[in-house]
Amino acid sequence: MPDPHRTRGSYAKGIAKREEILERALEVVAREGMRGASVRELADAVGLSQAGLLHYFDSKEELFTEILRKRDEIDATERLGGGEGDVREGLRRVVRHNSEVPGMVALFSRLSVDAADPQHPAHAFFLERGEGLRGSFAASFRRRQEAGEISDAVDAETLARLLQAAADGLQLQWMLAPTFDMADTLDALFIALAGPLTRPAEDTREP
Repeated sequence: MPDPHRTRGSYAKGIAKREEILERALEVVAREGMRGASVRELADAVGLSQAGLLHYFDSKEELFTEILRKRDEIDATERLGGGEGDVREGLRRVVRHNSEVPGMVALFSRLSVDAADPQHPAHAFFLERGEGLRGSFAASFRRRQEAGEISDAVDAETLARLLQAAADGLQLQWMLAPTFDMADTLDALFIALAGPLTRPAEDTREP
């Protein structure tokens, strides 16, 4: 009969090793990008053979998907403030950091296209990720609409989808021509939404 203590210990070690792999892989992908970060390079980074690395993941695609999931976890706690605080400022910090890790931007953009295939290992991840982001964005927009800080002419859910589209689209533009500041450009969307409410009313009195 299997020793339950040994089984639990082996499971815990496996989880710890998987986390180590993902943390080191984040560094390699950020530096080398998806194409430059081969399974061999990732395995070398954590002292495993290629077969040993893939023992913890079903495929290279699943490994890359989990790298993005780990990246999102770090962003949520370190840059978005664990879901608390101002979405505008948190998103600005995330986008600013992304400009410092072009390899991760390339991985995200490439995998998001591949994930359109329902059979792709990243398909469910991107669906869940999008729903979560839009829910957070919509809640923030709704609060600002109720406070009269931005117009309610467009519902909060639609604004959330537009914000996600802008953030993802700017990354593609930046990959092609990294000559602009993604964070400042995305922040301009928030300024535009509040624009009419922040300008003083025109003086309509006759001279």
